Amino acid sequence: MKRKLRMGMVGGGKDAFIGAVHRIAAFMDGKIELVCGAFSVDPEVSRQSGEDLFIAPDRVYANYEEMISKEAALPEGERMDFLTIVTPNFLHFGPAKLALENGFDVVVEKPMTVTLDEAKELQAIVESTGRTLCLTHTYSGYPMVKQAKAMVKDGHFGKIRKIVVEYPQGWLSRLSEREGNAGAAWRADPKKSGLSLVMGDIGTHAAHLAEYVTGLRITELCADLTTFVEGRLLDDDGSVLLRFEDGAKGVLMASQISAGEENAVRLRIYGEKGGLEWANEDPNNLIIKMLDQPRQIYRTGNAYAAPYTLSSFATHNTRIPAGHPEGLLESFANIYRNFAATASAKREGRTPTPEELDFPSVQDGVRGMAFVQNVVASNESNEKWTKFVL
Repeated sequence: MKRKLRMGMVGGGKDAFIGAVHRIAAFMDGKIELVCGAFSVDPEVSRQSGEDLFIAPDRVYANYEEMISKEAALPEGERMDFLTIVTPNFLHFGPAKLALENGFDVVVEKPMTVTLDEAKELQAIVESTGRTLCLTHTYSGYPMVKQAKAMVKDGHFGKIRKIVVEYPQGWLSRLSEREGNAGAAWRADPKKSGLSLVMGDIGTHAAHLAEYVTGLRITELCADLTTFVEGRLLDDDGSVLLRFEDGAKGVLMASQISAGEENAVRLRIYGEKGGLEWANEDPNNLIIKMLDQPRQIYRTGNAYAAPYTLSSFATHNTRIPAGHPEGLLESFANIYRNFAATASAKREGRTPTPEELDFPSVQDGVRGMAFVQNVVASNESNEKWTKFVL
């Protein structure tokens, strides 16, 4: 197409952190423009937000139902092409379903829905309509995460034996939901967040990262969830033993009461011949640890000679020369760019490249909700192991 993709947004109004992150990421490559939105459940806040974002007043809507209905009625050359949903969890399913049914592609924050049944319904709609749904599991967008995936796939480490993934945060070490923290308030509310606070909010990120890099799916798990902060309605800490396809074993830790931690995502994978380590707080580095070689560090943006050449997936998602940090915004932007390229390719009647198709999809959303449901079931069960059921 010889134009930008037109984006609509649900949520993300004034003072909303994640909405601003999505807009920065979407705009980074100049392939997307924001044309409309229902930015808040408060119509006045939505109006003010649209004004701040220079959106035409008649394209700022009071709610998502009005927006999707009116956008669908516009000529094809004017209406939005896709909808980005940056609301609390309980407001993901409704706008996603309505947008897909009205012919719009969707980008949605994780977790995709509140329940597994909702996730499966969205998957069925995506499959029946042929539309594209992108789920923003941000950490899969980093170049060195993609390099790790390519090396595992190429057999660099041999058969995978052990997977250790962790996501500790400390921001919910107090009862912040009772102290005026709006983000904590909805996350800790079962009606708005779902079955689990810690696993829905960050455990799904860890589970997706483990499956994405290894290409192995979780088959069984044994979970222990705890609510450490007195008065909190949902869990704030969890540990999960994992069994994967092909005999690999794993450990997943997700915690929001790890006082002093920020977003310390860390992944370690060990095979027969060696292993790797990647950390979100030092994302340009991929540490390679082979059984019979000195430790190696692969760095984003370097033109290494064979046999150390970076994969096409890593280079496709690298934006700046070596030595310059690439972080969360760039990773977010990689997901948006690949989604936009795929959506445009479909409109042009061409097949997207493997690199363009490399973003989290509705299938990942279903597995994320299944992960949450299975972890909660395991925690509540007297059985040692729970089969991973979709």
